Formats: sequence, C-alpha cells, structure tokens
Amino acid sequence: MMNTNSAVAQMNRLRDELDRVFGVDTSAWTRPVGHPPVNIWEDDNNLYLEVEVPGLVMDDLEIFVHDGDELSIKGVRRETEIGEGKWRRQERSRGEFSRAFKLSGDFDVDKVSAELKHGLLTVTLPKSEAVKPRKIEVKSSE
Repeated sequence: MMNTNSAVAQMNRLRDELDRVFGVDTSAWTRPVGHPPVNIWEDDNNLYLEVEVPGLVMDDLEIFVHDGDELSIKGVRRETEIGEGKWRRQERSRGEFSRAFKLSGDFDVDKVSAELKHGLLTVTLPKSEAVKPRKIEVKSSE
C-alpha cells in the first residue's frame, strides 16, 4: 500500500520537474476558473465587491454597471520585466481578465464608487431607497 504523503510528494516533484524541463507552469492547470478572486458582501445600505488585483493600478481596470443589476470588471495584468534574468517559476497570471456578476437588488448607479488600496479593489454599490430595509411602526388599536 502506498503512503499518501509519499504519493503527493512524488506528484509535486514530477510537477516541478515538468516545469523545469518544459518551461510550463503546470500549477495553472489546477487554478480556479474565477480569477481574480472576489468576495461579495452587503449591509443595509450598500453591496460591496472586493477583488484581489495586486500590482494593478486603476488605469489597468474598467468597471461597468449594466441595467442597474449587473457589474463587470475588466483588466489587464502586465508581464513582469526581469531584464537579463530568466524565469525559474511563474505562478502569477498575466494578460487580460474579466468577471461579470448578476446582482440581485436595485442600486443607485450614479453613486457607485471604486477604490484600489494595497492590491484590493473595493467596489461600493449603494442600494436604492426602494430596496433598503425600513422599520415599520406598529400602532396599537387600544
């Protein structure tokens, strides 16, 4: 019976050897489809999207709101220049990317904002007054 740890270690060594011999980044074969990673959360007033985009600046990004309930983010991650050196390993993706999200709810499109800080893009979508929770006063009939 083969030791599971030994099998994993052997697979990792094989992958490293393939990377070295063929100059191929096999780690990308198991990368999740949704890239860059996104977290979406909300409070009573806003919906927030947090997108991991390290190394990008706002000029590398385009953000659109369509029909009040769809958000798309497009961008490009440029290849790192290494001068006279040669790559030993490349795991960071490069090139164009896009993500689109169908959002439930109604948003004030004119007040959508985006901030890029320390590689984290935060898009804030203010909820329209019609969908914000409202406290209903209960009246007594006594």
